Amino acid sequence: MASVEWQKRGLPHCHLLFWLETKIQPDEIDSVIVAELPNQQIDPVLHDIITKNMVHGPCGEHNLAAPCMKNGACTKNYPRRFMNDTQTGEDGYPVYRRRDTGNGGRSTTLQIRGNMVTIDNRWIVPYSPLLCKTFNAHINVEYCHSVQAIKYICKYINKGSDQATFSFRNPHDEVEIYLNGRYISTSEAVWRLFEFPIHERHPTVVHLAVHLENGQRVYFTPGTAHQVVQNPRNTTLLAFFALCNEDEFVKTLLYHEVPQYYTWANNTFTRRKRDEDVVGHPGIKKDAALGRVYGIHPSQSECFYLRILLHHVRGPTSFAYLKTVNGIVKETYQAACRDRGLLENDDHWDNTLSEASLSHCPKKLRELFVIILLFCQPSEPLKLWDTFKDQFCEDIRHRIRQQNQDNTLPFTEVIYNEVLIEIENKLLELNDKNLSDFGLPSPVRAQNNTIDTIVQQYNSNDLIAFVNDNVPKLVPDQRHAYETIVDSVNNNMGRLFFLDAPGGTGKTFLANLILAKIRQLGKIAIAVASNLRPPNMCNGTRLLIKELKDNLIVAKIITGPAAGELAHIPRIPMIPTDLPIPFKRLQFPVKISFALTINKSQGQTFKLVGIDLRKECFTHGQLYVALSRVGAPDHQYILLPENNISSNIVYREALQ
Repeated sequence: MASVEWQKRGLPHCHLLFWLETKIQPDEIDSVIVAELPNQQIDPVLHDIITKNMVHGPCGEHNLAAPCMKNGACTKNYPRRFMNDTQTGEDGYPVYRRRDTGNGGRSTTLQIRGNMVTIDNRWIVPYSPLLCKTFNAHINVEYCHSVQAIKYICKYINKGSDQATFSFRNPHDEVEIYLNGRYISTSEAVWRLFEFPIHERHPTVVHLAVHLENGQRVYFTPGTAHQVVQNPRNTTLLAFFALCNEDEFVKTLLYHEVPQYYTWANNTFTRRKRDEDVVGHPGIKKDAALGRVYGIHPSQSECFYLRILLHHVRGPTSFAYLKTVNGIVKETYQAACRDRGLLENDDHWDNTLSEASLSHCPKKLRELFVIILLFCQPSEPLKLWDTFKDQFCEDIRHRIRQQNQDNTLPFTEVIYNEVLIEIENKLLELNDKNLSDFGLPSPVRAQNNTIDTIVQQYNSNDLIAFVNDNVPKLVPDQRHAYETIVDSVNNNMGRLFFLDAPGGTGKTFLANLILAKIRQLGKIAIAVASNLRPPNMCNGTRLLIKELKDNLIVAKIITGPAAGELAHIPRIPMIPTDLPIPFKRLQFPVKISFALTINKSQGQTFKLVGIDLRKECFTHGQLYVALSRVGAPDHQYILLPENNISSNIVYREALQ
């Protein structure tokens, strides 16, 4: 994206925005953009270019009349502060590395307005060494990693021509007339006379219409109204429906994907005749054009839901086709969206629990319900409980039936209460939440004195014997900790102690001895752990898919302390943090692992193979092994990096 403008002095000024094929990571910014003075001994040419073109001002105390000064401060925030490392900023721009002269930075002396001024890295405008050496001009380069930064150039593209204000005074009249006139310098006039481009955008953006059936916009005059009604002008949406009826390839596309393969001209879509060939589809060409469906406000409900369907239904042939779900034509587009699971409501969680209840035990259903409460933000948890509470309780009712030898025992409040206790215990264990936090009924718990129960578990004679036998075994450091802690308890000092020592040095032994001594004295000592259960589903846990449903994944854990257990994973709302635009999507919180490494696959033959080459092979021959596991090329699928290129590693030294 590019925009050319002219400043008051007549010189052209260009704003360029590039999207890189490979994303720059924060630790790679310094290799592309620099905000420091270069080394004059190593690169004197670049040093001369930077000191002439990329030094701001200087302003402030060096020049209070500088154009950037306002209210005694620089509007461009110079001089910047020193930074030892580049950091990503909150406003969309990084805070670049600007080292002090005592920490590896450099300074130089320049003559400004007849005075010698010392300039350090705080005054350097961010630049690209390659571009500066190529053009020997002022080229400010910034890394845009958020929408706020990208909006800057879009503002310049849309703000219009430069303006100037003229004042006309009538010496005989006190009224002043001001006229905002368009200001065109000689340079801009020449540029426009030669028809040089003012704005450039790549790729092309094709706007696509969206409207209800017979609801497209038409233009008419009193004389053409009847003709327009009888034969309304074609729209991109109607042309898309017609194309889906005629072209098999279009049936594989979504509405916004069509401009990549077809051009819009003369009110119809036509196949592209140039650009890149599409593998497996002779005669189809692909371009980088983007389709942008016009936005619809949610207040226009049916048209809003129609737009949602156009982004999810491939190859629709009519408006009725979009309303059809599982062979049934719905009355409204909203109903079609709801039945396709495209709307965020509790129907999705209802379907998830329904799918799980068909084949899984009540204990797993209760665990799944806890996950939905904690991570999926259902709008009506009480409604979900009322709908599935019988399924949650089946194992408990069966146990009580066996105890009472009564197979006709119905669900009772006692059974429901026991299930609520189990669910709340799980909530407390995982996230310190109560059922009341989700608007669910709190269970009635037995009024037992837990502390008295704990005290009654210990035998005083056993505690005395344990203490007497083990105190002599303490080493000096252990004895010091033991006596200090016991003394603090006896004197009610209320102190906090932290035992820190390498593994195998007796921390557990000492803790057990301290607990026994305190209990021997008739006091209460309760040992608690920060995590009562080991993490079973942390990042990196590998799963083997057992069942793949529309709203639920049933998988077997194959690594970690919970190996062998079944995990029920629903779709949960997730907000990606690695993208410039925050948005929420409902998805399974899993990613593809590998079933077999390339090395272990050697010598084996498969019917179908998927190969993940996003990380390149690291030794010669691996790529060959991976690509030769099937008998036909059509039976292997390869996931390539973003540039669609993977290196075949060859050690040329071994061939010499």
